[in-house]
Amino acid sequence: MIREILAAVSIGLGVICCVLSLYGVYRFDYVLTRIHAAAVVDTLGTLLIFIGMILLRGLGWASAKILLILAFQWLTSPVSTHRISKVELMTNPDYEKHCEVREE
Repeated sequence: MIREILAAVSIGLGVICCVLSLYGVYRFDYVLTRIHAAAVVDTLGTLLIFIGMILLRGLGWASAKILLILAFQWLTSPVSTHRISKVELMTNPDYEKHCEVREE
């Protein structure tokens, strides 16, 4: 009973993080700020949802698979986010209007 309650709370908090991130993606107008808003889902939202799924299933092979999916997603998401933002900086000559860039 307690395990199901903890799982429901964890999944609920994860869904709330996903909804707030979705709101941020539609609220912001520039690509780099949208990427930042979407990063919340990649880290906190999926972690909470997957923890809730593990709590529901209990420890076993299914939990190990969920942890592997989480690890794969955490390893690949920053790489893809970095590539998207780098392409934006390379192709948009007016990016300085939207974000502050310090010359070092």
